[in-house]
Amino acid sequence: MDVEARVLDAIDEAETVGLLADLVRVPSVTGSDAESDLQDRCARMLAEWGLDVDMWKLDLDDLRSREGFPGTEAERAEGYGVVGVTEGEGVPALILQGHADVVPIGDPGKWEGQDPFGARLTATTLHGRGACDMKAGLAASLAVVRALRRAGVRLARPLAVHCVVSEEDGGLGAFATLARGHTGEAAVITEPTSGALITATAGALTFRLEVAGRAAHGATRYEGVNAVEAFWPVLRAVRELERERNRDRDALFGGNPVPYPIEIGTVRAGDWASTVPDLLVAEGRLGVRLGEDPAEARAALEAALAALDDPWLRDNPVRVTWPGGQFASGRLPDGHPLAEETAAAVADATGAAPSRTAAPYGSDLRLYAAAGVPTLHYGPGDVRFAHAPREQVDLREVRDVTRALALLALRRCGVR
Repeated sequence: MDVEARVLDAIDEAETVGLLADLVRVPSVTGSDAESDLQDRCARMLAEWGLDVDMWKLDLDDLRSREGFPGTEAERAEGYGVVGVTEGEGVPALILQGHADVVPIGDPGKWEGQDPFGARLTATTLHGRGACDMKAGLAASLAVVRALRRAGVRLARPLAVHCVVSEEDGGLGAFATLARGHTGEAAVITEPTSGALITATAGALTFRLEVAGRAAHGATRYEGVNAVEAFWPVLRAVRELERERNRDRDALFGGNPVPYPIEIGTVRAGDWASTVPDLLVAEGRLGVRLGEDPAEARAALEAALAALDDPWLRDNPVRVTWPGGQFASGRLPDGHPLAEETAAAVADATGAAPSRTAAPYGSDLRLYAAAGVPTLHYGPGDVRFAHAPREQVDLREVRDVTRALALLALRRCGVR
């Protein structure tokens, strides 16, 4: 208990906020040069704090050829992995994992004149792209290491920090880190969870639909077939499939009405204002149910669209392909002690026991689980702010998560 109190006292909240602000100010959009810059900064910090650091350049061609490659969407010329490991005997007893990449800012006008990467501070909140998803979680993990060092604690078994890239478009960084042999007994991914423990995540598969039409001059449109109109029954079929796939829901999702959403994110059609469009291309994401083979999920969408009772689409079937990120589902094994250990650390740090739930989105959890590393999510931030122009994180959550993770690290790794 004296050691725990000493480490908690060594957590400097203002310093942690400053670290978070520094991370947010790096515009580390997936696949960008800044993503590599941030990885280099993380590696240097971990090395300064005395960890054994492995920073390596990803062999993109090799990774793409490997079984289980998770797919990517962003253009990428390079990527780096970063792993820091403390002293201690054996494999890491705990991994703290976070991703350095963030999504693009979207429409700059929606940021109300604020710099999306300015790390604007209010009394209890930090605003900026990536503040919630998930640089607050990354800052909390780094702050744990710094507090351990400041308190002069030497761990009996190693603690590892994994800083990964490309989570937002599939999980290439986590895939590469595990392929390099960096594993452990258990992992906490510090994605935003609003104080809850997320012990399971649904999957998400990116799909592309190509719907044919027949071109004609707009003045004689009756000679053609508009691909936009041909898409209407496709959209109705997608919505009906979504209803079917969400009838039976795992109790972990609580009151979530649609834990396995299917959404069309982009639609493009036509190339001239006075021409009947002969092709519509739609891209979206298909939710994968807990425990479902992604191949079964793909087959369900393909079968639903092949069965469309539409004269034009019977003769001109929708073409379905699967580019981009391919997230399977994943979950912590029932009864694994990591859930109880994390819940106890959270309760001791915050005074309240955390709830447990599942998330309707894919994450790196499924890659660690598939590699035999029991994993859950626990981190600062409300996921509703992720990817949004109002992205922000409550600094009180950053404080609470840092304290809870410090206790978990001490208890799992032990002290010499």
